[in-house]
Amino acid sequence: MTSFDFMGKRVAAFVVSILLTLVAIGTLAVQHLNLGLDFTGGTLVEVSYDKAPELDVVRQSLSTAGYQDFSVQTFGEANDILVRLQQKYDQSVGDSVTSALNNADNPVSLVRAEFVGAQVGDQLRDQSGLGMLVALGVVALYVAFRFQYKFALGALLSLGHDVIILLGVFSLFKIEFDLTVLAAVLAVIGYSLNDTIIVYDRIRENIRKSQTSDMPRIFNNAINQTLARTLSTSGTTLLVLLALYFLGGDMIHNFSLALIIGVVLGTFSSVYVASALLLVFKLQREDLIPAKKEAVDDELP
Repeated sequence: MTSFDFMGKRVAAFVVSILLTLVAIGTLAVQHLNLGLDFTGGTLVEVSYDKAPELDVVRQSLSTAGYQDFSVQTFGEANDILVRLQQKYDQSVGDSVTSALNNADNPVSLVRAEFVGAQVGDQLRDQSGLGMLVALGVVALYVAFRFQYKFALGALLSLGHDVIILLGVFSLFKIEFDLTVLAAVLAVIGYSLNDTIIVYDRIRENIRKSQTSDMPRIFNNAINQTLARTLSTSGTTLLVLLALYFLGGDMIHNFSLALIIGVVLGTFSSVYVASALLLVFKLQREDLIPAKKEAVDDELP
């Protein structure tokens, strides 16, 4: 078993976490998320090439034609391209996009052009935000019921830390945030919580078994005991996600990117946020092991 002094580095880890969180909050406040068509409303245009085109060439053609705030990705076959435009739909938009992309060497034909209403986007945004809050609330209740309220606070702050930084990365680099990325955020909550619960369970078990009240030592032992499992799980998960990121195509590019960032954050926060916060909250043996009641003297006064 390893014997790393994780809790001895908790102050430095707190500084890093606080700085990343503040940067993420500042970025979200200043330039917000680059919401995709699922949330903002706009126009979908699907075209089909005779031969599979280079996506950078397609983007350049649209930029040259004067289009802004668009995304380009493959849709099904490599020669089928889906263009998302954050602009109002009109009857000519499909023909104009096709005309901008068409060339003699690789002809383009219009497959469909349709509109996604802003009202649907507003509804999706409100419901998704509410769903995330409900998920965090249920998590807090579950951890408080299974462990103790200090564990619930640690888990909730840890999950909030992961979500805020993940959203901050997407905001900072202006990566499109759509429903697939939202699904990834919810998956990150589940992954991070699972990692945290495993560490918490070992911490609780060690506190009950140990005769010492040295909480940093108990926490270090618990984290080291679960470290091999944590790294093997995170490592194999990252291998799959990296394969999806590089080989899965544009449809799941941002989804896999969000999960990659989330797995790294979840692994970090389960040690240096969720666990270390229990020391900040002054977790004691008495919080998990009720003090024995003194024997009552049955003799009459």
